[in-house]
Amino acid sequence: MNEEQEQQERGTGGDFEEQLRELLAEDAYTIQPSLVPYPAIRRRGTVERRRRVAAAGAALVTLTMLPVGAYALTGGGKGEDTAAATPSLSATHRTRATPTPSASPSVPARPATEGQLLDGITFGQAAAGLEKCLAYDQSNARGRDDKFHTDLGAAHDYRIMLAMKSTGDSNTPGDGMYVVAVKEQPQRIRLICNIKGGEAQGLGTSVGSDGPPDAGPVMADINGGKLYQQSFLDRGNWKLPFRWGVIGTVKPQVARVTVSYGGTTSQAALDHGWFVASGILNQQVTVAPHIKGYDADGKLVYDSDKDKNYQKTLP
Repeated sequence: MNEEQEQQERGTGGDFEEQLRELLAEDAYTIQPSLVPYPAIRRRGTVERRRRVAAAGAALVTLTMLPVGAYALTGGGKGEDTAAATPSLSATHRTRATPTPSASPSVPARPATEGQLLDGITFGQAAAGLEKCLAYDQSNARGRDDKFHTDLGAAHDYRIMLAMKSTGDSNTPGDGMYVVAVKEQPQRIRLICNIKGGEAQGLGTSVGSDGPPDAGPVMADINGGKLYQQSFLDRGNWKLPFRWGVIGTVKPQVARVTVSYGGTTSQAALDHGWFVASGILNQQVTVAPHIKGYDADGKLVYDSDKDKNYQKTLP
């Protein structure tokens, strides 16, 4: 190969290399990397976040419910863990707070009939009167060394038997209200309280339920005379009209009791082993109320006129 041919080949090769470099330089401006798929990545990220939030919520629910399952296992043996992991409705119900029972109301029981609340006296007024009577007894007993004094208890231990107007006389002037109440447990107590001017003015009680050995099926309260008579100082000159009342006990065979006083007869209310009768007196009297008791067949089983333990005349 001569010198001219070598130059031609070298020139040709040089041109090719130079052209190749130029082409590569031009392509460097035209070649671009592939675009990043941002919408697809964003969608995948959103789905992934939702999946993680759902998984976290499920874990939180599981953690919240675990104490209920643990409560259901109280007192249980082995092998119950799996069942307790999914708490039942009954287990959930047991976790609810149980309401605390309210304290016993400080009011007495109502009488058996509305007819035992007389002269417009309401049950609320009678109950409030009983509270005052019990407070009156406590104040009188305070500081007194009396081994014979009986604790009368609280108002809710009693049942109101009778509430009626009281008429003042020469011994105890001023009208007021009588409240009669009874308590059965732990021992029977009957109290008669006189309330005047909103304050207890006098209190009489009977303790125990034992009567005389030959007591009949009907027995008038031996200390209940104040309910149907005025002071002996006013004998023959009572204030009229006069509201009167009679109380006492009855045995189970007695189905009806009547009380006659001053020419009129009243049928008594029967209230848990007690009888309560009342009426209005419009004339002067010297004879005590006449009491009769009948069984379910209407047979006379008691007559106060034949009862030697009954005081038939007034003082």
